[in-house]
Amino acid sequence: MLSKKEKELIVEIWTGLTPVADTIGAEALLRMLTSFPGTKTYFAHLDITPRSAYLLAHGRKIVLALADASKDMGNLMTNLGPLQTYHAYQLRIHPTNFKLLSYCMLVTLACYMGRKFTPVSHAAMDKYLSAISAVLGEKFR
Repeated sequence: MLSKKEKELIVEIWTGLTPVADTIGAEALLRMLTSFPGTKTYFAHLDITPRSAYLLAHGRKIVLALADASKDMGNLMTNLGPLQTYHAYQLRIHPTNFKLLSYCMLVTLACYMGRKFTPVSHAAMDKYLSAISAVLGEKFR
């Protein structure tokens, strides 16, 4: 799915973003919640206002999980297994929502990275996030 060069590029991008993980993740989440209001149902009991402590903390978790998973892309099923089970069986997150968040993450990365988010970076990140979405949504039934 991903070439060696694309994998290296993805690791480089996520490694560079870990210092601002809360900002990037919160913005992507807020973008999803605003653009796709139906996704708010999963967060109805939480403070999801811009820059809220919850949004920043959850955004950070998401970005750090994506960064961590990028270090071993050959074992996404194994490495994301606990998150996959949690989101499918306990939170009951519909798989479509992972695709929506992936899309919003791409937009956020493009805004944040500017010219550094080249067409090659965009294509590689799209493939990576699609793989993550597929793994996270696989157990949902």
